[in-house]
Amino acid sequence: MYELLDKINSPADVRKLSLKKRKQLCAEIRQYMVECCAVNPGHLGSSLGAVELIVALHSVYNTPEDKLVFDVGHQAYAHKILTGRREAFKKNRTRDGISGFPKRDESPYDAFGTGHSSTSISAALGFAEAARLKGTGEKAVAVIGDGALTGGLAWEGMNNAGASKADILIILNDNNISIDQNKGGVHDYLLKITTSSLYNRVKNRVWRSLGEGKTRDWVQKRVIDTKSNLVRRSGGALFESLGFRYFGPIDGNDLEQLTITLQRISHLRGPRLLHIHTRKGCGYAPAEADPTTWHAPGKFNPETGERIKTVYPASRYQDVFGEVLVELARLDKRVVGITPAMATGCGMNALERALPERFFDVGIEEGHAVTFSAGLAAGGLRPFCNIYSSFSQRAYDNIIHDVALQHLPVVLCLDRAGLVGEDGATHHGCYDLAAYRSIPEAVISAPRNEVELKQLMFTALKAERGPFLIRYPRGIGEGTPWKETAFQELPLGRGEKLLDGKRVAVLGIGPVVNRALAAARRHKADYGVAPAVYDMRFLKPLDPDILEEAARFDAILTLEDGSLKGGLYSAVCEHFSLRSHPPRIKGLGIPDKFMQQDTQLSQLADCGLDENSIFDLLVEMLK
Repeated sequence: MYELLDKINSPADVRKLSLKKRKQLCAEIRQYMVECCAVNPGHLGSSLGAVELIVALHSVYNTPEDKLVFDVGHQAYAHKILTGRREAFKKNRTRDGISGFPKRDESPYDAFGTGHSSTSISAALGFAEAARLKGTGEKAVAVIGDGALTGGLAWEGMNNAGASKADILIILNDNNISIDQNKGGVHDYLLKITTSSLYNRVKNRVWRSLGEGKTRDWVQKRVIDTKSNLVRRSGGALFESLGFRYFGPIDGNDLEQLTITLQRISHLRGPRLLHIHTRKGCGYAPAEADPTTWHAPGKFNPETGERIKTVYPASRYQDVFGEVLVELARLDKRVVGITPAMATGCGMNALERALPERFFDVGIEEGHAVTFSAGLAAGGLRPFCNIYSSFSQRAYDNIIHDVALQHLPVVLCLDRAGLVGEDGATHHGCYDLAAYRSIPEAVISAPRNEVELKQLMFTALKAERGPFLIRYPRGIGEGTPWKETAFQELPLGRGEKLLDGKRVAVLGIGPVVNRALAAARRHKADYGVAPAVYDMRFLKPLDPDILEEAARFDAILTLEDGSLKGGLYSAVCEHFSLRSHPPRIKGLGIPDKFMQQDTQLSQLADCGLDENSIFDLLVEMLK
């Protein structure tokens, strides 16, 4: 039982509390968050650091009329807990529970859905201008982390907001880390501001000297109104040059200081930026000590912080990618690795450890990552650019204009392809097959297991033109002996027959082929007949020999863990569309809807892509 938290059903209840009680509430929120995430894992570290910020925001602003837009949403757990979803938070990121990110149709307090980074400033500017045109007086606040500030969209929004003179507040939540350690010029610039000895010495003396009452109010107002000179000497002139009034940096885990500052600047007009400095994992010692691990730690003992480690029955695809990339880099000095802030998640931290001079983490900048890779390729190197499939959507133009149009040998490795589980609709890699199939001369491949991933990476290195896309899922592989298998170049656009059969030809791509193979073998064991099963391996170019062989069957079944519209099913239908008597074709894939959060296995079953569903369909087709 929680003395205060159990009584908080909306931000209106928070606003009734004294400052002392709000501090107690922050402690209870942290404890509750840790207890819930220990058994139902989520993104913990960022949200622990943002507790005081969220309590202060809901204390000062009249939500939900005033709009809070979070970026990317990892930091918003306290917001969810305080806005009528305290009990629902126990089922965060589950099938029947709430989303792990702000979601408009979940709560009126979630002003804007945010699952990807760097969107908050543009969205909040839209709210600010809408309020101005309607004359409602609603306020708009964007809460953006320092990692998300590296994204180009954030700077586009900031440039527009500063020039527009809109009534918008940007809160820069600076904790010196996103998932992995931040890198780049923006990070170094913010660190300069945060650690400026002159600015912090003066600022701390002023704040500590203030007492209660009119004297405190008068001095604080003068500090806010005259601070621009100090800002320019400490590095904040960049934001002011864009048209913002800059305030800070202040301690974002000091609730009193934060609340007073927000109260002061909430009444000002025009574009403002408040720079706060928080500690990722604040209030929970294990998370403060290792913020990268505790960004999303999985299950753990809340009392001791001991993580309950998962024992994987096979290698994870991300680990296979990382180790194979190191092997390739040692074989070929031209090989380099590029990631937009996902080194640990995609396994490229293995290259960072082994050959750091050939590893590039460019920050949350997917478009730049692709064009930078194109430049590296044009300069004679062989870049392997690893981007989560859902995030690669943000680099679509770069892939077409900078890589494909120039035929540059860039290898795009799309991790987290298909259905990703608990992160839900914002993170599924459903659209890559359909999106990139239309790019002329692109090679699009998907391995069915770890050995195939290794061989496709080697094949991509040997290719003279690009882009060469390799997409693979989140999670564990099939247990194939990839470490013991020697490199082998695969023929482009050629698949493999895995099982002879009759009447039905199953054409699959990616790991779903393994489920189809198991279902086909079950059918033969139960009914004495099996369909033929083919691993297409390449969506583009398609294997013409397999297609011609499949045309002689009574029916064709295509399988893919991507959007059914535009992917393998569409490609096969297009191939046979000009025939006077095309074969009967049925497709299984991800349907034309947004799949919500759940376990990967449940999501696959909902799409008919698990072994049992495929088996049941084969029973019908082979009657």
